[in-house]
Amino acid sequence: MSGGAIKSALTLAAIAAICTAAVAATYQLTQERIAANEQAFLEQSLEPALSGTFFDGSVTESMLVIAAPHDLPGDDDVIVYRVFAESEPVAALFVVTARDGYAGPIRILLGIDHDGAVTGVRILEHRETPGLGDKIVSARSDWVFQFDGHSLGDPPAAGWAIRRDGGEFDQLSGASVTPRAVIGAIRETLLYFDTHREEIFSAPATEEDS
Repeated sequence: MSGGAIKSALTLAAIAAICTAAVAATYQLTQERIAANEQAFLEQSLEPALSGTFFDGSVTESMLVIAAPHDLPGDDDVIVYRVFAESEPVAALFVVTARDGYAGPIRILLGIDHDGAVTGVRILEHRETPGLGDKIVSARSDWVFQFDGHSLGDPPAAGWAIRRDGGEFDQLSGASVTPRAVIGAIRETLLYFDTHREEIFSAPATEEDS
C-alpha cells in the first residue's frame, strides 16, 4: 500500500473514531436528559397525593417493592414510596390495583401519613366508562378528594362504602361499581399499612434495575 493510501486510511479511521465518540457522547447526554425528564414527571405525578405533607428530599428516593403475594389490593408487586422529614418517616405512597372496576383493574396512587390518615388519592390508570366511571380521575371531578384526612375508624368500618350501601362516601352519578372498587382498595391498603407500618418504614430501599 502506498504512503498516500496509508495516510488516507488513517484519516478515515480517525474520522470514524471521532464520529463514534460523538455519537456515544450524544447518546449518553440524551439518555441522561430523558432519565431526568422521566424522573421529574414521576415526581410531579406523585406529589399531589402528599397534599399538606412536609418532607425532605425527593418522593422517589426511598422506594420499596412489596412482592406478591401480599394482602394489598391487586395481584402484582406493589411499589411504595416512603418520604421522610429529618430522617423521620412522615408518609408512604402506595401504587395498588383495584381488581374489581367496572371495565377492568384500576391503578390507584394512595398517600398515607405516618399516623394512618389519607394524604391524597389519584387514579393512575383505568378503563372505566367515559362520562360515568371516569369521574374518579381528579381532572374530571373532585370525587377522589373526599378521602383526604380519613383513616381506619374515621369513618368506622361500615362507613367505608358509598351512601347507597350505607356508607359515608359519595358515589358517582350513574356509576356504583367503580367507586365501590376504589373505596374497597383504599380501605384494604389502610388496613395493610396499619398492620405493617413499622416494617414498611424500616425495610431497606429496593434498588432499581440499571
